[in-house]
Amino acid sequence: MILLTPELHAALRMNADRADESAHDPVPVIKLFNPLGAATWLATELLDDGDTLFGLADLGFGCPELGYFSLGEIARLYLPFGLTIERDIGFSTSTSLSVWADTARRVGSISQAQSIIWRIEAAPVPELPSDPDAGNGG
Repeated sequence: MILLTPELHAALRMNADRADESAHDPVPVIKLFNPLGAATWLATELLDDGDTLFGLADLGFGCPELGYFSLGEIARLYLPFGLTIERDIGFSTSTSLSVWADTARRVGSISQAQSIIWRIEAAPVPELPSDPDAGNGG
């Protein structure tokens, strides 16, 4: 499997180019995972070298942390049965990396945080009344 498509590469690079902005807190662009274990990575940025990603790493020890990791090293991991690290092709989120990191740290893993965050993202948003006087007894 190709871990980074040209579109994902461009999105990760665009986030990296904005990293100096004061309110920089992008949403994760890709999720990589071990199909046989707990290791999971959420990446928001790809540095100029084309290999160094920034994001949230969870190696399955109960302490996800923000940092830099190598796409090349992840791609070279060979697992039993001829498997390799995979990209979750169905992954998408509207939640910023800081919320993912805080949630994952509180619950102990990215996968547990994902179930919480996706439930919140899928919850219906209540509509506000269009009449400004509705609900004030007026």
